[in-house]
Amino acid sequence: MSDTENIGQVTKIINDSHIGMLTTINEEGALVSRPLAVQEVKDDGDMWFFTSSETSQVAHVRADPRVNVSFGKNTEWVSVAGTAEIVTDRQKIHDMWNQVVEAWFPDGPDTPEVVLLRVDSDSAEYWTSPGGRAATVLQWVKSKVTNSRMSVGESGTVDL
Repeated sequence: MSDTENIGQVTKIINDSHIGMLTTINEEGALVSRPLAVQEVKDDGDMWFFTSSETSQVAHVRADPRVNVSFGKNTEWVSVAGTAEIVTDRQKIHDMWNQVVEAWFPDGPDTPEVVLLRVDSDSAEYWTSPGGRAATVLQWVKSKVTNSRMSVGESGTVDL
């Protein structure tokens, strides 16, 4: 696949998944992951999330902005490495605001602790298993019957 097709595959998986596991580095240097709903994915793989300025992920990003965000749905997965930044621009918060976010911030976009987390994506790896779950099960059965390695489908690495 071309780089454009690989990037398209990455953004498709992210958009289909909606919820990503954001991994940051805590004060002790350990990796910590938590789910966040992606609000927007740019064509270059950059992502936007809403969060609270009072969360551990914001504290972690301020201390060390290196992050990873992973997504998965059915038989498609992607892992994106990048650098995060906290965005407090009220106009950008208003521009990206939607009803789903109100479930976490019922007082609206002017809630003082509402911030955006922007991930500047550097690279991504993705895996897909064409044909869905049924094809994956058939591949597994075939590998058992023929005593051969299971076909893992398609994968790729792309610089973003």
